[in-house]
Parts: sequence; C-alpha cells; structure tokens
Amino acid sequence: MNEVKECLRNIEQTYKIFQQQQFTFIAALDRTREDAHDKIRPIASIGQVQAYMDHHCNNTTDRRILLMFLSICSELNKLCQKLEALHPGTSVTNNILEKCKLLVSPSNDLSTIRAKYPHDVVNHLSCDEAKNHYGGVVSLIPIVLDCMKAWVAHSEKLPRNFLHNAS
Repeated sequence: MNEVKECLRNIEQTYKIFQQQQFTFIAALDRTREDAHDKIRPIASIGQVQAYMDHHCNNTTDRRILLMFLSICSELNKLCQKLEALHPGTSVTNNILEKCKLLVSPSNDLSTIRAKYPHDVVNHLSCDEAKNHYGGVVSLIPIVLDCMKAWVAHSEKLPRNFLHNAS
C-alpha cells in the first residue's frame, strides 16, 4: 500500500507542474488540431492527443507538454494495474478501479466529462470554445486522481490480511 501511495504522490506532483502549464497545453492542442484540419470535433480521447502529437506536432514546446500529459495518463494506467494486483477488491473498490481503467483507456470518449469543485481546471479555460473542446481532456487527470485517492482511502479501511503485497 505504501508503494501505491508513493506512486500516487509522484503523479500528483507531476500533475501540479502540468497544471501550471495548462494554457500551454491548450495552445498545443489548438495548434495540432489546426494542423490536423480538425477544428470542429472536441478532443475526445487520450488516443486523439497521442495522434495529434505523433502526426501534427511541429514544435518542441508543444511536443513536451503533450508528452507530459500522455506520460501522466500512462502512469495513471500503470497505477490502475498496481491497484488491481494489490487485493481482490470489494464491490466499492472494484467499481472505483473500473471507472479509473475506463477513464485512462486510450479510446475512451472524454468529451462529456467535467471536473467538479474543488477542481477549477475547466473554469480556467479562456472561452466557451475552449471549455467545449478541451473540458474533458483537462478534467481527466483530476477526476482519475480523485478516484484513486478514494480507492486508497477505502482500501485502508479493509482488514490488513485482505491486502496482498504489491511488488
């Protein structure tokens, strides 16, 4: 469990750095969408961000911030696997974990998700178009982090012998 908590703390620290660069992230998405001639659809998946970076990213700053987002998503996915290996789960922890796994799936449609209070990532977006086109992708990480914290909190209430060694 300590390894899981440490991993979660590391992801949160990286996310804090990423969060400070949200406008850079939005600008990178905007430029890559422009280069892809794809300005109508919202950013709907992690896979779409990956495709923009792979095929339509033309500068290092954009590549760096898109890579940072994708790296955080990859770390969240790996953490899901660790959580799954930690214990067989209860109905509550299994539901939380399934939600996390669905959210970090590269093909999952993120266009309708929005982070709620206390997360104000969507409120920091500058205009209606940004909220409509990028709200889901900027909401993804805080929502998954909240779910993982809920998983840890619930798991810590379980009897000690219920947990396996997550190594």
